[in-house]
Amino acid sequence: MSAHFSVAKMDVCHVSDQAQRLRSGDPEFAAWAAGLGVIIHQDLTQVRVAQLLDKLVAEGQDRSVLIEKLKAADRLANAAMWLVVHSTYAKRVDLQGKPLTAADFKADPQGHTGGSLNMVPAYVGYMLANLLSGDTRSWIMEQGHCVSAIDSVNLLLGNQKERHATAYPGWSEQSLNQFVQDFYSYELTNEGKPASPLGSHLNVNTAGAVSEGGYLGFTALQYVHASEKDERLVAFLSDGAFEEQRGSDWSPLWWRAEDTGWVVPIMIANGRRIDQRTTMMMQGGIDWFAEHLEQQGFEPSVIDGQDPAAFAWGILIGEQWLEDEAAAIQRGDRSYPARLPYLVAESDKGYGFPGAGTNRAHGTPLPGNPANDAESLRLFNEGAARLWQSPESLQEAVVSFSQHAAQKRLQEKDHPLAVRQVASPVMPEAPWIPADGRLHSPMASVDVAFCALIKMNPKLRVRVGNPDEMSSNNMSLTLAKLKHRVVSPEFSQDEALDGGVITALNEEAVVSAALANKGGLNLAVSYEAFSVKMLGALRQEIIFSRHQKEAGEQPGWRSVAIISSSHLWENGKNEQSHQDSTLAEALLGEMSDVARVIFPADANSAGAALLEVYQHTGQIANLVVPKRGLPAYLTPEQATQLSKDGAICVEGDPQATLQLVVVGAYQLQQGLKAWQRLAEKGVAASLVYLQEPGRFRTPRDKHEAAWQASDELRNSLFPSSVQARVFLTHTRPEVLLGHLRGLDLGVDKTAALGYINRGGTLDVHGLLLSNGCSWAHLLAKLAELAKQDLSQWLTKNEVAALQGERPLTELLPLGR
Repeated sequence: MSAHFSVAKMDVCHVSDQAQRLRSGDPEFAAWAAGLGVIIHQDLTQVRVAQLLDKLVAEGQDRSVLIEKLKAADRLANAAMWLVVHSTYAKRVDLQGKPLTAADFKADPQGHTGGSLNMVPAYVGYMLANLLSGDTRSWIMEQGHCVSAIDSVNLLLGNQKERHATAYPGWSEQSLNQFVQDFYSYELTNEGKPASPLGSHLNVNTAGAVSEGGYLGFTALQYVHASEKDERLVAFLSDGAFEEQRGSDWSPLWWRAEDTGWVVPIMIANGRRIDQRTTMMMQGGIDWFAEHLEQQGFEPSVIDGQDPAAFAWGILIGEQWLEDEAAAIQRGDRSYPARLPYLVAESDKGYGFPGAGTNRAHGTPLPGNPANDAESLRLFNEGAARLWQSPESLQEAVVSFSQHAAQKRLQEKDHPLAVRQVASPVMPEAPWIPADGRLHSPMASVDVAFCALIKMNPKLRVRVGNPDEMSSNNMSLTLAKLKHRVVSPEFSQDEALDGGVITALNEEAVVSAALANKGGLNLAVSYEAFSVKMLGALRQEIIFSRHQKEAGEQPGWRSVAIISSSHLWENGKNEQSHQDSTLAEALLGEMSDVARVIFPADANSAGAALLEVYQHTGQIANLVVPKRGLPAYLTPEQATQLSKDGAICVEGDPQATLQLVVVGAYQLQQGLKAWQRLAEKGVAASLVYLQEPGRFRTPRDKHEAAWQASDELRNSLFPSSVQARVFLTHTRPEVLLGHLRGLDLGVDKTAALGYINRGGTLDVHGLLLSNGCSWAHLLAKLAELAKQDLSQWLTKNEVAALQGERPLTELLPLGR
């Protein structure tokens, strides 16, 4: 059988004639080809499936058994679609297929029903491909709002995680009634959490789900980085997401047979977003898209998106195509990039039920609610009747699909991506330097520490997401070791075919490489101001990881470090577009046990903090790290303690009545000068460095509470006996104070200084002054709270500068 994967340019009548010959010569095949319910097998699909059957028979399988499996897929697809529409509209089902009455319907039908209907044949086709080949593939899905399709198929097949299996044991009428009632039930537990194990999107209870899929577009960026060598992965993609998030076109540039699994992306091309047609459809439809894919290095094939057999054919033949591509490259007949297979599954939104192809089909496809609209009631019952399968025939289909033990393979709920577990890596010693005040780049320490980590763990695949300049951010050693991943390396540059650095001028694309590589070690480095573009991708991981923890599942992937460098305070010269602390502020709002925000103080604490991140699993850690040289201040012992505790008293006695608290490396330098001035004046005060603010917040639940600093540590560093406490923070001050309400002694005793959205073309000192964040501003705020005469601490000229009577620049920075 030919492995060629592109659309055959065959005359339609010839395909029809060939299909006719196949049917006339094989009654069993003809019985399947006749279709079932709303599943129609097009002539081209029949020809393709016949060729696939010949191949499988040649490999030793029984043709009659194979055809029974195809028929079982049709029954399963119809039944799952039947369950999808009942989940949207109905309060109960009738297993005998009897019409429902108006009283049987929900008062407020909800669901992304059209997309879910389209996903049923796709997911059943994935299951069928696994059954035919005897391999359990991983899957990921971009359109997480189509969860009803996944949950319905899983329920019918018994491919359920524990909570679903307990709630919906089998498909008795009682079980299915509970299933449809739980969909969009909005019920709460006594703890204020959703009572239903079902959700509007993929969730932690959905068997095989690895992400919520609420952020359209990221699956398309991640799939090529997700699968390990020799694994198999199917990625379900959305045509709406294609226009929303660019970057997936680069996938052929990143795929390598030597370190990546077999991947088959499948675009569900149903032509509709919420209010109108997709841009793809308006630009020329499927033909335009197939041509676009060819130009980007894919090998596209258009399949019938309404037929599970078409999906199974495409998955199996797509993998064969890719294996042949890899073999040709290994022989030297071709070179990278490999032409990745790409299925374009053409369908109408909501196919298989009344309202298909309309704008309504994005949500609830009927013109009204069957509970109070007679026409909608008629349409529902007619549509459901076409989908209904008898319990006996459905049971036979389930038995056909339940071959995991015989085939010695995992159930799909336990596919490789879903059960990733990465052992604790071997940890190197941090790259300590003398705490002698000499200038060292904290980012250079991060660079050395990461290189040492990957050297000691050669079996863990490494991905570094780089949206711009690795060298500029002082990650030169990492770049030299891993190299940019390119298809045509320039040997004078840090480039290689097997490079571990994914470089593209697109923050979403490169961070997705790091997030997807859940079996290895990952890092992303970006300018702080532009790293905020990564937020959606990061939140998707954070949310799913947190839900796993709440369900009693500890994510198995090693935590990922997201480095924000060339940051706000060292980008003064580049206008306010480069002066932004939004990412750190946004992540501070997430649950601190899974979303960490860390502000290393100097080179020693930066290296120690990075290595500490990889000792954990399931966390996203945003490290805000300067790239410029700053004085090495903390000893190795202090840096280690800081990584462990999240804060440390660096000067003075914490029990002093005056306290300065600084967050950020540049802020530490200002805090040290302010504390030194107080010491010179004989004023007792403490200076605390707060590296991880989230460890000292008021916890919002038990999981966050377990991540908090102990009461003993909190009370020792931040005693309530303090009479005046001033924070100087890297971030906007109100954000920090909001998260640290437990450390706020009240407006008369506590204040915060930080970025107040003032910037422009300035140097570091000018940016600090402009935002009222210099050492002198810190002392002025402390004096105000302590009701002290500022002139006792500052010179006459310094006070005049603060009051606008002399140039602010006379408040000399540290070291002048």
